[in-house]
Parts: sequence; C-alpha cells; structure tokens
Amino acid sequence: MPTYDRSIFSKLPKVETTIFTKMSSMAASYGALNLSQGFPDFSIDKELLECAKKSMSSGKNQYAPMPGILSLREKIAEKIAAQYSIDYHPESEITITSGATQAIFTAITAFVKEQEEVIIFTPAYDCYQPAIELVGGKPVFVQLKSPEYRINWEEVKKLISQRTRMIIINTPHNPTGTILSNEDLLELEKITADSEIIVLSDEVYEHIIFDQQKHASICNYKALAGRTLAVFSFGKTFHVTGWKIGYCIGPKQLMNEFRKVHQFNVFSSNHPMQHALAEYLCVADRYLSLGSFYQKKRDVFLQAIQQSRFKIIPCSGTYFQLLDYSAITHENDVDFAERLVKEFSIAAIPVSVFYNSPLDEKVLRFCFAKKEDTLLKAAEILSKV
Repeated sequence: MPTYDRSIFSKLPKVETTIFTKMSSMAASYGALNLSQGFPDFSIDKELLECAKKSMSSGKNQYAPMPGILSLREKIAEKIAAQYSIDYHPESEITITSGATQAIFTAITAFVKEQEEVIIFTPAYDCYQPAIELVGGKPVFVQLKSPEYRINWEEVKKLISQRTRMIIINTPHNPTGTILSNEDLLELEKITADSEIIVLSDEVYEHIIFDQQKHASICNYKALAGRTLAVFSFGKTFHVTGWKIGYCIGPKQLMNEFRKVHQFNVFSSNHPMQHALAEYLCVADRYLSLGSFYQKKRDVFLQAIQQSRFKIIPCSGTYFQLLDYSAITHENDVDFAERLVKEFSIAAIPVSVFYNSPLDEKVLRFCFAKKEDTLLKAAEILSKV
C-alpha cells in the first residue's frame, strides 16, 4: 500500500470520530438498545413510500434543478404561509438541500469570512463549530446550564463586536429539548437591529413541540426574518433521515449568496424524493400531528422510568429526553454512558460532548423516536441501574 510520508496540516486538528458514531458502534458491538443516535426504529408511512416508488418509476431519476424542483418549493411556500403568515417566494427564497446539515454548512461557508465571529449557544449540535473553523471563522460560545438551559441575552450583548458576523440559534433545541420563547426572539431581534449580523436559525424539529406550546419560528418576526436563513428537515418530520432532504429559506439577497455555494457543494439534491415529498405535503395533518405523535412516546418513556433513580429534565420539544444521573454515580458522563452500554446494554449520549469545553453536569441524552416496545425495554433497563 502506498504511504504519504509528509506531515499533514489538519484544518480540524481537534476533531475525532463523533460521539454518535462511537456510541452507535458500541451499541452494535454489545447488542445494546440504541437510544443514542437520533433516528426512528419504526416504519415510515406507506403512502410516502408509494409516492417515492411512483416518482422513481416515472423516470425522475436524473439531476434535479439546482435550487430544487419548483413544485416542492411551491408546496413549502404554501406551508410556511399557512403556518406563519409570511410569504417566501418559491423561485428566489427557498432552496432544497441534501439535509439540514448541508444547509447549515453552506450558510456558514457563504457568509463567514476569516477571523469573523459566530455566536453559538452550547450545548450545541456538533456541526456548527467545525464549519465555522473550516472557513477561518471564530466560534464565540455562550454556555447554557442545566436544568433550564435558558439564554442570558445580557451576556450575548457583551459578546457582540464589530467582528460578529452570525448568530446561530436552534429551536426546538438539540440536545436539551428546550424551546425559545417569544421573548427570546424579540430580544434577538433587538440585539441584531441596525447591524450586519446574519442569523442562522436551525428549526429542524419545528413540528415536534409538546404540552400545547408553540414553535417560536423566526418566520413570526418580520424584521428578524429579513436577516435570517432558516433551515428545516424533511428527514426529521417524516421519519426518513436516510433520505437526507431538507430546505433553507431566506430573503432573496441572502439566498443568492447561499446558492452560489450550494451549487458547488452538492449542486442538487435527491430528485425522485423531491417529487415524492411535493405530493405528500398536500395533506397538512401529516406534519401538524407530529407533536402529539411524539408526545405520546415521550410520556410512555417518562411514565415507565418514574421509579428509576434518574431525574427527569423537562422536554418541551425534539425527540430527545435528558436524564440527570447524579443520584446514581459520580462518574463523568462519557464513562457512565460507556458503562451503560457494556453492563446494561443501553446506549445514550453524554451531554458534555456538546460543549466546547466539556461541562459535566451528570446528564445523558436519550432518543425516544422509537417503537413503544423499544421504549418500555429501555425503561426496564434504566430502572435497574
């Protein structure tokens, strides 16, 4: 085998295999229930499968248009108008992407220059920081703490400088399950007013909101929407994470720059699945009922672990539940997560890995996007720990 005998300059020297890959690999090796990585273990709607089969059979198997097929973008525009009473032009303000992660990477690449700063709220989904660093930007971290995980906007104001190019928000929030409030979005709107700051809003769990609460989308705030690229995921909404289809919305001026990068990143996304989704979106209840669908799963899981030694941290959205294990052990969360796999055959994600500087608050993240049988088996295991 040939070898490369020179030293390599890594653009991401601190990045290793993600914790998601590691825990899923351990779960497979030990035959453990995998509540670590965020993917469902139940079947998708047969009607969506039929839409996909019909699309492939009808020959929609070559490249899609760069911004996505117009019929899907039109359906998205109709959906947003109905939900949030704001109009996005399907031709110039909506782009179909190969998942939300690609959209986030593209947005950061399109706007963040070397030495410019991007404010991130930690614990944060793990794709934000590497993308910023790859383009030479500087992540600026605002640390949120258990169990409330609320944003201190006074702290944010102090961190904003002439170098601040972007603020990334995520609601409903992965990994904590918290949601931003109307007051939060109004504060963000005030802070960014009369500035050059762009907001990147990760809203992939927009429909997974519990207990009669409402999703505070940037779409509800006209001034804020005018400086924001918002990212969404069909994979999360319709349980098809493997399709890797999402979309990005934003004002025309921002979308023009986004597409300049998008066309050289992936160019276009899965063509037949776009047609399938355009047809499937015609029935609004297929996504509007998602909150109640996942709330039932959350409640089944929480009810089943009531007698365990884990402390439940309230979950307002997403399909992730945080559990505090401080009454069980003083082990750090990474070690405890690994021991749960080896000794109890259940996999979770340690929350400390979502911080730039590990903050071990004895909290693990469990995914409840699973069949009821899976959740009850998981609860039985956790009740024995």
